[in-house]
Amino acid sequence: MTSDASGPQRPLVFAHRGSSAAFAEHTRAAYLQALADGADGVECDVHLTRDQHVVLLHDANLDRTSDGTGPVAERTLRELRHLDFSSWKGVRIPEMYGARSEQLMTLPELLVILRGAGRPVKLAIELKHPSPYQLKLEDRVLEVLRDEGWDPLTSSLDNVSVTFMSFSPDSVRQLLRSVQPRFICQLVDDVDIRVVRAGLGFGVITGGAIANLMKAAQLEGERILDTGEAGMAGPGIEYVRRHPASVQRWLAAGRRFRVWTVDSEQDVALCARLGIQEITTNVPARVLSQLQLASPQGR
Repeated sequence: MTSDASGPQRPLVFAHRGSSAAFAEHTRAAYLQALADGADGVECDVHLTRDQHVVLLHDANLDRTSDGTGPVAERTLRELRHLDFSSWKGVRIPEMYGARSEQLMTLPELLVILRGAGRPVKLAIELKHPSPYQLKLEDRVLEVLRDEGWDPLTSSLDNVSVTFMSFSPDSVRQLLRSVQPRFICQLVDDVDIRVVRAGLGFGVITGGAIANLMKAAQLEGERILDTGEAGMAGPGIEYVRRHPASVQRWLAAGRRFRVWTVDSEQDVALCARLGIQEITTNVPARVLSQLQLASPQGR
């Protein structure tokens, strides 16, 4: 949390995939709304296209959030531009937020929006794995940022402060080769092997193998946070509830926390009470309002 002479202030609020309760996630409209909502920062997930552009999408496949189908990695950016990434939400986009054809975002396009915010803004980039391009994803993201003028010593680019996140310990280790630990967040969540295996839709052997790999990644991520290899911890809110001892241990050891996805009043209050420094939410305006009312300055 930020602080001044009057004492601790509220946690920083990151808009999860933009203001994604208001507009389709990862769209131009969602990010412009996040800035209008007053979010301290925004979060995005990244994948590589076939022609190696960094695009903002959560899923490895196009089916859920567009009128296309199949893997993102098999399409060029030009091909993706012809798809509709916003209509599935069923919300009209104001003219000032761009046409429907302008809603797909690349990382450089998001940086243009954030640089134009007129105030300091934080950007949290989640590198999604497994990726068919493996750790080339990390290398390409860093290459794009360097081309834009990103300073690795401060992890800043004009008014934009950049941090990196992944559930993949391999991704975190790759990032650590170029980025200081305090700018890297190891994401963690509980993996129930039985639940994952049943939900994957594979056979018992294949499903079990994938679930075991996911559990191993969780345990390695927890070890990375125990040793301080990554300076930031990124647990889900359910993880925070289930593992209070780990949360307190990492907080006491100086790990900075970014908890996701915090939408309910009860969860916001829990994070504030625990001293969580950053929260990620689909509803940044509502969360900011609650935190400001609860802060000493807001009373």
